Amino acid sequence: MQNPQWDAEQYLCFGHERLRPVQDLITRIAHPGGQSVVDLGCGTGNALPLLAARFPGATVSGVDESPDMQAQARQEGIRVERDDIATWAPREPVDVLFSNAALHWLPDHAALFPRLLGFLAPGGTLAVQMPAMHDAPLRAEQDRIAREGPWRDRLSGITSAPPILTADEYYALLAPRVRVIDLWYTEYIHVLRGEDAVVQWASGSSLRPYLAALDAEARAGFRAAYGDAMREAYPPLADGTVLLPFRRFFILASL
Repeated sequence: MQNPQWDAEQYLCFGHERLRPVQDLITRIAHPGGQSVVDLGCGTGNALPLLAARFPGATVSGVDESPDMQAQARQEGIRVERDDIATWAPREPVDVLFSNAALHWLPDHAALFPRLLGFLAPGGTLAVQMPAMHDAPLRAEQDRIAREGPWRDRLSGITSAPPILTADEYYALLAPRVRVIDLWYTEYIHVLRGEDAVVQWASGSSLRPYLAALDAEARAGFRAAYGDAMREAYPPLADGTVLLPFRRFFILASL
């Protein structure tokens, strides 16, 4: 998997829709307080002020590798550290380790999640949200078009985020290591408007590794082919609106 070159402006085109799972996850965190809260893969920083409000007595910080995302996140006035979330480790144990729509980009969750639990202070909580969209047309058509189009040689080895594990697998991985575990799926129905709205959505996230590997001409061709596939998979309604079902998986695990 190639790390995408993030574009904060494109990502924030659907900032309201992307904020909903952040709010849903934060409201379910039962930790009474604590001194240290870290947003791992904080992106544009949209969760940082919400975390600061939820844990007013804590030191809240973010971690992200993308300079563009990091610059946007720092506008929230909260400390953001530039680091690779795959290798990051805290200097001190963390009370709440939060991650929204970031960990699905990393491989080998069987090793990753126990490692993250090891960063928690006694009684600490790991709070995670990840898209569960690998088999949906939004994601599956990206791989198909990459394999079958005239750009297939240039996109050899380029993929979006790998599939996440099943709920059963995360339970088996985490339950023996924690005191409390809560797992759930939520499918959001995003109401999208505008020309090729689904393409615009994907261009801020899962489509980026493919687009970044192509020159301008091939990029336009790839986007056009993907647009055709998205209009078929998610046809506009009579008023031009597109409804995009988007399934997300949530994990709360507390020591």
